[in-house]
Amino acid sequence: MLSKKANVKTCEMLLKEFEQGPKPFSPEKLVFTGVGERDVYNISAPFEDEGEFVIAGRVEPRDSEHSEVYFFVNRGEEWVPKEGAPVFTLQDPFVSRIRGELIFGGVQTFPHPSIEGTLGWRTIFYKGKNISSLKEFAKGPDGMKDIRLIELKDGSVGVFTRPQGEKGGRGKIGFTRIDSLDELTVEIMEEAPLLDNQFVDDEWGGVNELHLLSNGLVGVLGHIARFGEDGKRHYYPMVFVLNPDTMELSDIELIATRSHFLEGPAKRPDLVDVVFSGGLIRKEDGTADFYAGVSDAEAQKITVVDPFVKYER
Repeated sequence: MLSKKANVKTCEMLLKEFEQGPKPFSPEKLVFTGVGERDVYNISAPFEDEGEFVIAGRVEPRDSEHSEVYFFVNRGEEWVPKEGAPVFTLQDPFVSRIRGELIFGGVQTFPHPSIEGTLGWRTIFYKGKNISSLKEFAKGPDGMKDIRLIELKDGSVGVFTRPQGEKGGRGKIGFTRIDSLDELTVEIMEEAPLLDNQFVDDEWGGVNELHLLSNGLVGVLGHIARFGEDGKRHYYPMVFVLNPDTMELSDIELIATRSHFLEGPAKRPDLVDVVFSGGLIRKEDGTADFYAGVSDAEAQKITVVDPFVKYER
């Protein structure tokens, strides 16, 4: 199931394979309040903070990409901003835990240094014992999103990257490991070797969330994307597994498409067919709750067959 070189598959091939397998079920829209008329999308999966489950979500007006990240807690049928929690001027939040600390991050935008009227971006990392004590500790390279960190079985830290341009084209996934978070530098992230054979050159992908499996393998939740012939963007949630010791990996497979979620608004007409992976909550019954941003306008969850169980057998 794992090999030194995965079989590269286009989105079209992956969609055909997905049609043969089990389908997601029980889609549900998440209701967020307390942020005015703004949309909440590209959420994390719920994670525990001070004894309560919290979702980090991207909050912004429909006609803008000026985004803030709020932390929400569940109150009945709604998710409301957590009282006293910080608000970050970031996009696309993510969370993990490394050596007992909460790791939080997101994408910071800034005026592009050389192309007038456009934005540049970089990933910013924070850590703390809880949300209220988060402090910035690292920055990613300019122009790199989708950097994710995981504590590996031996206590080292796995670093997944997503360079674009000369090294990564439209966006490919890299991986390296470091002994501790103190070693997380721009150079380390820029130099991470690419994983082989994951994307054809006119498609792209990235990592959204990481799971340490019971046998030390890393379960990767991410996205693969392409432009359609009509110029519209198509984003599909995908998974694969990596052995961080041997660098063997599985082929990419899809876990859902936009059509499996409930219908709803889109930020723009070219973003209708976009599912941006947020996180998976794996359950004892062999299924997982999958949290995602949908059409860059809202957040939903859906139940899928746990895609990582077969790699733990």
